[in-house]
Amino acid sequence: MSEYKGIRGWKVQTVSTDPAASILATGAWASGGTMNNPYSASGGDGGTSSAAFAAGGASGGYNTTHEQYDGSTWTTATGMNTARGYGGAGGTTTAAFVATGRINPTSVTANTELWNGSAWTEVNNVNTGRFATGGGIGTQTAGLIAPGSTVPTVIDSVESWDGTNWTAVTTYPGSAHEGIILFGTNTSAIFAGGYGGPPGRGGDALYKDAVFEWNGSTFSAETNLPTIRGNAAGVGTTTDGLVSGGWEGSVPAGGTVANTTYYDGTTWTELNNLATAAQGWGSSKGGATSDTIVFGGGNALTEEWTIAPAPSFQQENLGQVYYNSTSNAFKVTKINYSAGTWASNTVSPTATTEKWGTGLSNSDALIGTPAGVAMEWNGSAWTDGGTVNNTANAGRGGTGGISAALLWGGTSVPAATESYNGTAWTEVNDLNTGGNNQPAGPTGTYTDLIAAGRGPGWAAVSESWNGTSWTETSDLSTARRALGSSGSSSTNCAVFGGNVPPNTSSALTETWNGTSWTEVADLNTARFSGMGFGDSSATAGYVAGSSFPSLPPYNTKTEFFNGTAWTEVNDLTNGRYHNKGGGSGASALTAGGYLASPAGGTTTENYVWEAPTGNSTITVS
Repeated sequence: MSEYKGIRGWKVQTVSTDPAASILATGAWASGGTMNNPYSASGGDGGTSSAAFAAGGASGGYNTTHEQYDGSTWTTATGMNTARGYGGAGGTTTAAFVATGRINPTSVTANTELWNGSAWTEVNNVNTGRFATGGGIGTQTAGLIAPGSTVPTVIDSVESWDGTNWTAVTTYPGSAHEGIILFGTNTSAIFAGGYGGPPGRGGDALYKDAVFEWNGSTFSAETNLPTIRGNAAGVGTTTDGLVSGGWEGSVPAGGTVANTTYYDGTTWTELNNLATAAQGWGSSKGGATSDTIVFGGGNALTEEWTIAPAPSFQQENLGQVYYNSTSNAFKVTKINYSAGTWASNTVSPTATTEKWGTGLSNSDALIGTPAGVAMEWNGSAWTDGGTVNNTANAGRGGTGGISAALLWGGTSVPAATESYNGTAWTEVNDLNTGGNNQPAGPTGTYTDLIAAGRGPGWAAVSESWNGTSWTETSDLSTARRALGSSGSSSTNCAVFGGNVPPNTSSALTETWNGTSWTEVADLNTARFSGMGFGDSSATAGYVAGSSFPSLPPYNTKTEFFNGTAWTEVNDLTNGRYHNKGGGSGASALTAGGYLASPAGGTTTENYVWEAPTGNSTITVS
């Protein structure tokens, strides 16, 4: 591998070659709620797909009308003070601005109005009134309007709004003056296409395809639109934008279009069309390209754009990525979790059963003995890890490794929590609801974890630990005890198996996303009091355990979870339950437990889990 150079990663720039972005190509438009007025050339529009607004417009004369959309229905709200059309706007349904616009065939207004959710208030004017700005963007305190026209002449100034005043920030470098397609923020925006304006106002009567990016102080030329186009709806950011509808000014004949075009910061890609070709659409300019709406366009229509959810991602590559410039190939270090095997390990000084155990890997683990002493395993030897405070406490949950760990719950002191700093154990804040037979917390963390399910009896209670205290969260779907667990934090973990009422083994798996538990695929073999390991909700393992009503013999099975299904992999030599330990999906330790015949009783046997690592080559053109 010496000929390969390590890299931090790369960005795929086009929809057609980026697997995550390619789902945009499946997007489609569907009919939304009907507006109360057939808006065209709105005085202002903005918001999101589920909370949009339209104010003013040219529909039977310029008007003050104002409507709001809740995702399904348009409702008439308080109108503006000054009737207008072809103005600029930005913001939300509770905090918006509308500025400038045409008020009659011979006049424009420089007036600005702010909306607070219940009323419009007139504030400071723009420096140069205009219409046909192509719409404004931004928020009520950070807005932007594009060039446009006064009645006698075209103008090329761009003005920025700070919540109090408008400032002419620059001169637009393009030759378009009206109907420029605008999306982004007041400091990071795309200005695309547009119309040069009629000859009577000093324009060239031509539609444009030039695109410029605004960074808050200067413009830079970017990739042109695929077609000459203006008066279209725009939404998104400078690297994730969507342009819909408008007027295509191609020679020899122009006209309204239904085209939808996606921009990734470099390339424009044609996607599925609107149902209706029109220009002068309003849009949810504060929304995302994956979920946006357009409305008005000279009719009362609303069209909603949505894409399919991103495909689920299965984590497999956890190593480095290398690039060879000679062969033009990538090499990816890959861990094959399900091909892992158990190997016999140095026996522990004392047999361990129902106390506790935790670990980060097969060379970084802690096991509790019946005498209350912690034993540290560093990959080559067992050493004394100090005496816990509650020495008689069994059936505890735990997480961490030999330099830092946390224990909680237990049989004799059910709410006790103790932390380990690599030398000594210290009592910290108790659980809100104590219990025993608890699972280990997420692997690799002792400041951000979940403890769920416990006895005596059966409980669905779930609590999160933030490094200082426990907080009750949403309960498990099914009450149980003596279950296994995996995870990396309190927002990415899973629990599985366990003992459920009246006294039965469970195969149930539940994953936690930081808010709620969700039932997913079951284990192949129901069991309880085995050992769970793994460093995420999608790289989980469960080894050994026992099953009712067949207790004993004890289980030898190991199963591995990939986020979708459990697969039986390499088993232990001897069945057992109440085995302790932990680790990641790639590296774990299981120690002790109760053995079935012929040996019987408790054991000092320990095994290490190792998943093989290999290289995959990805050739690129």
